[in-house]
Amino acid sequence: MQQQPQMNPQTAMPQPPQMVSSKDAMYFSDMMSWNLLAAKKAHFFASQCRDPEVAQAIERAGQMHQRHYNMILRHLQNPPQPPVM
Repeated sequence: MQQQPQMNPQTAMPQPPQMVSSKDAMYFSDMMSWNLLAAKKAHFFASQCRDPEVAQAIERAGQMHQRHYNMILRHLQNPPQPPVM
């Protein structure tokens, strides 16, 4: 039996694909939804918290999710340019 080459999960794609599949698009949508919901929940729970240190920690977590949301959005709005030869 012939062995198939193992892919290293740490290896990044040298260039993004030219086309995004519908499955990839749904995954991007899910990632954005998860991050936006986490940011909103963190902001809400931080506003309900009585301990300022805990509230600040929760707010930082929410800001992290907001940054991730914005980063995904930027990647989707600025498609990669083909290499110039």
